[in-house]
This record gives sequence, C-alpha cells and structure tokens, in this order.
Amino acid sequence: MDVELGIQNVARPVNFTTEDSADQVSKKIAQAVAIHEPIDLVDDKDRHIVVPAGALGYAIIGSETKHAVGFGAL
Repeated sequence: MDVELGIQNVARPVNFTTEDSADQVSKKIAQAVAIHEPIDLVDDKDRHIVVPAGALGYAIIGSETKHAVGFGAL
C-alpha cells in the first residue's frame, strides 16, 4: 500500500509503502487527528513514521494491488 502524507510548511511529501490495509491506515490517521495525538504509521521496513496530527495537510492512500515490474513476454 502506497501512502503519501503532506505536512504543513514542508515542501516535499512523505512517501512510503506499508503492509497495512487502506482501512487500517485511514482509521489510524482519523483517530490521531480526532484526539490530537501524533500519527504513528509503520512502513514495510518496520520503520515508524510519526507526524504531529496538527501538522498533517493531506493523506493519499494508494491501491493495494501489486504492480508487475520489468518486461513480460506476450
């Protein structure tokens, strides 16, 4: 799952891939924003991405489908 987080007053978004589903990521973000606590997400390399809820500008949660990479024979 590809995730992009836009942070207020930061020029570049934070992009990462996670094993969590779109619903899990969305719920974690919504809960953190609702109670004004840091958003804590884990990427596919077990690194924590922590963003203050008040600094979140936007979140784009990508599709869960895996895309083939490389050349395929037809």
